[in-house]
Amino acid sequence: MSVNDLNEQEQGRRDALGKLRELGIEPYPAPLYPVNATAGAIKEGYDPEKGNFADVCIAGRIMTRRIMGAASFIELQDETGRIQVYVKRDEICPGEDKTMYNTVFKKLLDIGDIIGIKGYAFITQTGQLSVHAKELTLLSKSLRVLPIVKEKDGEVFDAFSDPELKYRQRYVDLIVNPQVRDTFIKRSQIISTMREYFNEAGCLEVETPILQGIPGGATARPFITHHNALDIPLYLRIANELYLKRLIVGGYSGVYEFAKDFRNEGMDKTHNPEFTCMEIYVAYKDYIWMMEFVEKMLEKIALKLHGTTVLTIGDKQVDFKPPYRRLPILQAIKEYAGVDVSGMDEAQLIETCKQLHVEVDKTMGKGKLIDAIFGEYCEEHLVQPTFITDYPVEMSPLTKRHRENPELTERFELFVCGKELANAYSELNDPIDQLDRFKEQARLKDEKGDDEAMYIDMDFVRALEYGMPPTSGMGMGIDRLTMFMTNQPTIQDVLFFPQMRPKEVK
Repeated sequence: MSVNDLNEQEQGRRDALGKLRELGIEPYPAPLYPVNATAGAIKEGYDPEKGNFADVCIAGRIMTRRIMGAASFIELQDETGRIQVYVKRDEICPGEDKTMYNTVFKKLLDIGDIIGIKGYAFITQTGQLSVHAKELTLLSKSLRVLPIVKEKDGEVFDAFSDPELKYRQRYVDLIVNPQVRDTFIKRSQIISTMREYFNEAGCLEVETPILQGIPGGATARPFITHHNALDIPLYLRIANELYLKRLIVGGYSGVYEFAKDFRNEGMDKTHNPEFTCMEIYVAYKDYIWMMEFVEKMLEKIALKLHGTTVLTIGDKQVDFKPPYRRLPILQAIKEYAGVDVSGMDEAQLIETCKQLHVEVDKTMGKGKLIDAIFGEYCEEHLVQPTFITDYPVEMSPLTKRHRENPELTERFELFVCGKELANAYSELNDPIDQLDRFKEQARLKDEKGDDEAMYIDMDFVRALEYGMPPTSGMGMGIDRLTMFMTNQPTIQDVLFFPQMRPKEVK
């Protein structure tokens, strides 16, 4: 940014910066500052009868201030909230030199500056809990003007609410919109609650490769890069499934990972090209066991965050208390679309899609055709948590065939408010069947041009040939789970820094 690009306020702050240095005050001093209290701790724990918090050192950002002659008030914001600070000239300038108050505090400090305050907690004559400043230190000068939100007669002014600005400048969003910080605190609590739940179940948290020679474990279009030293193409992982199942082959009874996955596909309110997915695999379990495991986990998360299992999501009331409805996918299509697609071949499914006005293209095999009908006619009805079960083989290349019907698989997807939240299987552990399924995916890629079809992973097949115990696996999108648990309308609202087209900084 050149000097000519600065507006009047920004230029004024840079002028103040120079004047501070002329006075011998470093606007960006050494980082050590002995903070021993927070706004939240003082508000929660101060007792005027005990006289506690008599020697506090807090730090934060100036959010408002009222200059009143020889005494003034500022509102200081730290990570835990805001607290009023009383600044009296003769307290912070006990000697003859009043420069710190008359010049520095009144003229050279601005809203947005980060300061440190040493003093004590007290109650003002108007009943306001405050910190009486005995010493004030500038810790960081702000050169940009904060969009401070103001309210008057119920009307909000200067709200930092434009979505593009919020996502591009999340740091500003976090400063001026405290509720945004709360969303990300809850996201952290969701992950820690899940981690605690899995650890108590005896599962081990692990890490698997992000750069992979074959992008496996899901049907999606990958990002591709090149490794110079090895002179080979590599892919950013689209899932971590196949590596986690290799660990089950290796002898672990339960493993899980919170993974960054990457899919080179479209972006919308529920999809970002980089996202966080949790996958867990437990030996000697099946998809029925996993349903109960997931139900209890979601109940635990809801109670941890909100103290209740009944949450507001958009304009819906959703209850995460088990048990959840279990509905086979073909039965769902019959119930909501009014057609029975069981036993239909590809040509019949294409014709059915046309009759139902469901869009199809030449890349779609049986699995995608059935999925298209389901998506068009069924998903919107699945508001309360619902397990959609028993998918056809063509839709589930990594899933064990159903024990009662070999045309189906032991798979479920959990839907909430019309969106998929989790995907789980009784894992396919027959290496011959697995190779045949991989070959069918390769046929879809070669013959139909389906660039989301799976690659053949011969090393994974070799791992299965050594023997993998019966296993249940489940994947859940952390971003979407956070959306539901915090009632946020878009995935961008639960990502600190969502992917956006680059824009010149001004």
